[in-house]
Amino acid sequence: MAQPLLIQPDARFIRDVVDAGGGDLKKCFQCATCSAVCSLSPEDAPFPRKQMIEAQWGLKDKLLGDPALWLCHNCGDCTTHCPRGARPGDVFGALRREAIKAFSVPGFLGRLVASPKGWPVLFLLPILLFGGIALWAPKGEPTKSLEFANLFPQHILEPLFFAISGLVILAFIFGLARFVKALRASGANGSILAGLVPAFVDILSHKRFADCATEKGRYWGHLLTLWGFAGLALMGTVVGIGTMVGMMHTPLALMNPWKIFANVCAVIILIGVTVLLVDRVKDPVKRAASTYFDWFFLLTLAGVISTGILSEILRLSQVAAVMYPVYFIHLVLIFALFLYAPYSKFAHLLYRTVALAAAGKRP
Repeated sequence: MAQPLLIQPDARFIRDVVDAGGGDLKKCFQCATCSAVCSLSPEDAPFPRKQMIEAQWGLKDKLLGDPALWLCHNCGDCTTHCPRGARPGDVFGALRREAIKAFSVPGFLGRLVASPKGWPVLFLLPILLFGGIALWAPKGEPTKSLEFANLFPQHILEPLFFAISGLVILAFIFGLARFVKALRASGANGSILAGLVPAFVDILSHKRFADCATEKGRYWGHLLTLWGFAGLALMGTVVGIGTMVGMMHTPLALMNPWKIFANVCAVIILIGVTVLLVDRVKDPVKRAASTYFDWFFLLTLAGVISTGILSEILRLSQVAAVMYPVYFIHLVLIFALFLYAPYSKFAHLLYRTVALAAAGKRP
């Protein structure tokens, strides 16, 4: 005789999913149209039908350790074809937000970044930090031409951002360790280490994303944003180390290869982010809707790129009254983008990679 199964719904989890953008969750009546039309849903473990019923029942532990949440790229195919308007893509987006929040270390930052009420607090810290540096940090001899280092010394900024990077790496390590534990508890038995290389290839090429049928434009937006950001991260690391050991001096000359590389990457990521922002304001009935969680990351990233480009132009024009305030905003946004990366939509990059590896999906 089959053993009875005791189901204990988590009512608070259901409310959180609804608040995070999954408000139409209860409309699902399990017709499985979403699983049938999804080009990414595997035959042996189709989604999102199964996850929709689990979300309706508030089965938090089963859902947060389910790699299927991350195999979905929220292209909107399921939402477009759902006969009941249940918007499975939105529900999956909300579930991913809840997963990031649940695995975050420290947990209060995950909750703070996920809440619209938290953004003033998130930006207050870097505003006070860089304001203090501008006002009170020891400065060197001012240069003949105006440089950002006259107000924000490189010998303070470079160690600061490397320290932030170290904290972010630690936060990701602890969060992903908790995620892997949840994956194993849910039955994902693929070798994560063996699957990491194929998963990285999948992420870098966006091959799975290209299979989505409804929103082809988002493929290019995501791909350009990813590669542009990777290039800027590489450039920032090289130049940061170079200035710290005395091999480089900023600002780099306009024709310096690293400066040219950085400017090209900035243009690439600006195009990608613009595509994604335009996509976000399109008719939400035809695709996944936008939420605060989406906007926080996208607008912060767009702000970093636009203020970075503007800062370079203003430095060349030598207008002190404008260049220093714009660069101050640029630093605040960079700080927010990186320090809160493990708790924002930025974290999708690593969580999806690990989930692909655990699920054994290959490009």
